[in-house]
Amino acid sequence: MAGEPAQKKARMERTFLFSSESVNEGHPDKLCDQVSDAVLDTCLRADPKSKVACETATKDNMVMVAGEITTQAKLDYDSIVRKAVAGIGYDSFVDDLSSVDSKGLSDKTCEVIVRINKQSPDIAGGVHVGKDDMDCGAGDQGIMFGYASDETSNCMPLTHSMATRLGKVLTEVRKNGKLWWLRPDGKTQVTIEYLQKADGAVEPKKIHTVVISTQHAEPLKAVRSKECAGYTGPEMTAPSMEEMNKQIVEHVVKETLKQITLKNGETALTLFGDHTHMHINPSGKFIIGGPQGDAGLTGRKIIIDTYGGWGAHGGGAFSGKDPTKVDRSAAYICRQMAKSIVKSGLCKRALVQLSYAIGVAKPLSLFVETYGTEQGSLTPDDVTNIVKIAFDCRPGAIAVSLALREPKYQETAAYCHFGRDPVTKDGCKFFEWENAKDLSKYKSMNSAQVEAELKGSNYLTKWVD
Repeated sequence: MAGEPAQKKARMERTFLFSSESVNEGHPDKLCDQVSDAVLDTCLRADPKSKVACETATKDNMVMVAGEITTQAKLDYDSIVRKAVAGIGYDSFVDDLSSVDSKGLSDKTCEVIVRINKQSPDIAGGVHVGKDDMDCGAGDQGIMFGYASDETSNCMPLTHSMATRLGKVLTEVRKNGKLWWLRPDGKTQVTIEYLQKADGAVEPKKIHTVVISTQHAEPLKAVRSKECAGYTGPEMTAPSMEEMNKQIVEHVVKETLKQITLKNGETALTLFGDHTHMHINPSGKFIIGGPQGDAGLTGRKIIIDTYGGWGAHGGGAFSGKDPTKVDRSAAYICRQMAKSIVKSGLCKRALVQLSYAIGVAKPLSLFVETYGTEQGSLTPDDVTNIVKIAFDCRPGAIAVSLALREPKYQETAAYCHFGRDPVTKDGCKFFEWENAKDLSKYKSMNSAQVEAELKGSNYLTKWVD
C-alpha cells in the first residue's frame, strides 16, 4: 500500500542471489592501499598528531607516493615502500610480458617516486589549529555508512566475509608453502542464495557460486627453489593447472568455509556442496600479474574495504588518512554503532549514516535504518535515539574511543577493515571498532522510556539537535 511505513515493506518472504567480491593483498590497488597506510603508520609512530593524506600509484616496476603530510616524523619513503612491497611477496620483475619468471614487481629494483607536500594551511586553520581535541572539526565534508547483519557471528554479510577470507587464505597457503606455486595477485567472488524473512532479516541458504582468479607460477615447469626466494628444501615442480585448481578447492575454499560461523553456530561449509558452481581461474593461466598486469591506485577498492555491496557507501576511501579525515574515522564508528545495536538484539540488520562539514565537530545528521527488524516495542526512531545516547561522533571523540592515533593501519589495508577480530598487540588496539557496545538494557524499553533516557543524557554536547 502507498501509505505503508517504509519499515513494513519487507513483510513478504523471498529468495534472492547476492554477490560480493574481494582481492588479495597482492592486487595492485590493494598494494597501493598498504603502502599508503605504511606511510601513515610511520608518521603516527613518531607523531600521533600527524596530519596525513597519502596516495599511492603503481605500474610495472614503479611505485609513486603523493599527497600532503605534516608530521614531526622523519620519513624514508624509499625504505617504507620497499618493505611493504617485499612483505606482500613481490620480489621479481622482468620487463617482458612473455616472461614466466616475472611476478610483476620487485622490492629490490623498483623505482620509487615521491611527491609529498605539507597540509594546506587553509585546511589546518579551519580544522584543528588553536582548537581543543574535542572541538577539532572534520577534515572534510562527506557522508559515511556502517552496516551490520545478524547472519554471521561477527555481524558481517556472509558473501563478503567469505570472499574476503578466501583471499586471505590464498595468501596464507602461499606464504606458508602449502601452495608455494601461488603468486601474490588474486581476486575472489562469491554468490549466495538468501532468504529474506518476513521480519526483514536475511538468512543465507546455500553457496551458489565461487569464483577465484589467482596468479600462479608456470604449471609443470616452475621449480620451488627459483620461485620462492630463500627456499632450501627438496626441489618441487609446480603441478598442472587442473591439479592447481583441485588443491585450491581443498586447501582454500573448504578451509575458508570451516572458519566462518553462521548465527546458528554451524560453519559456512554446511552451505557448500555439489550445487555450488566453481570457477577457478576461468580465463585459463594467470602468470602475468601485479602492477605489470594492471596499474594500481589507492582507494579503488572501497566496497571490498567495507561490506561487499551491502548497506551503502559514502564514496570516501580509507587508506593513507589520519583520524581527522572522517572518511575513515566516521566510517569506523558507524560500523561500531551498527554492530552494537545488532549484537545487543535491538534489531537484526542495521545501516547507520553520518554526515559532516569541514571544520565542524558535531555531525550534521544521523540516520539509522533497521529494515523493519527492530525488536520488541522499539521503533527506528528509538534505535536512533539510543545511538545518540551511547555514542559521541565528533572526530576528536572518535579518535579517543577507538584509539585511532596509534600506528596500526597497514594491517587494516587488506582483507577488509570490518569483521576482523579486535586485538591488542604491542600496546596498540587493532580493530577496536569491532568491539560492540552492550546496549541490551534498551531492548525491553518503549518509546517513552527511550525518550526519557535521551533527555536525561548529555547528547546535545555531541549531536546537533
